[in-house]
Amino acid sequence: MKLSNKIVLVTGGTSGIGLEAAKLFREEGATVIIVGQNPDRLQSVAGQLGDSVTVLRGDVSKPAAVESIIKQISEKFGRIDVLFANAGMGLASPLEAVTEDQIDRQFDVNFKGVFFAIQKAAPLLAKGGSIIVTTSFLNEVGVPGLSILSATKAAVRSLVRSLGAEFAPRGIRVNAVSPGLTSTPFHGKLGLSEKQLNEAASAIGNRVPLHRFGEAGEIAKAALFLASDDSSFMTGSELVVDGGLTQI
Repeated sequence: MKLSNKIVLVTGGTSGIGLEAAKLFREEGATVIIVGQNPDRLQSVAGQLGDSVTVLRGDVSKPAAVESIIKQISEKFGRIDVLFANAGMGLASPLEAVTEDQIDRQFDVNFKGVFFAIQKAAPLLAKGGSIIVTTSFLNEVGVPGLSILSATKAAVRSLVRSLGAEFAPRGIRVNAVSPGLTSTPFHGKLGLSEKQLNEAASAIGNRVPLHRFGEAGEIAKAALFLASDDSSFMTGSELVVDGGLTQI
């Protein structure tokens, strides 16, 4: 198994890509810790995955909450071998309607949440460890109404390069997985009506060379590759899994 005896932390692990990755990591021998905010979803995940997974409630946009989570992990497990900083959110809004609160909320979760998860986990990461960050096809493609979400993902992509350089002397790799349009609950949280969501999905989906949305499990497999020794000579990279949307 690719992750035997590894301690793996997944933020945003109660649904979509994070949940599928947590399941796959567990199947590959890891001891998995899932962080999420919604108590009902955390309870559901605990019921699905059983005692082999530890679920912790916390808001990754709050550095103090992240610090508390890492302290709990330190006390129980003593180390982290893989960090999958996957938690994210987005709000769709045209330029003229974007508010300061919308900007703050998205950067708090998508950038600060990733940064502080890595910063606070750093002391527990040993040589050979792997950090994976979820970016997005929005790094490369302009989509009306998603300017702030896109900016947060571009910022995180830059962070992966910088932190890859910073962690390299310690033998810790930092990489990103970049999903394209993926069938997850994330898209339903953009603040769009069902009609608007369907129209946007159709418009972008028609541009995907493979003519379909990706599945969360497909993105999880890419995250597993980055988590495991299969990618031992990769750092600062972004693994694109988008059906060719940004590549062809």
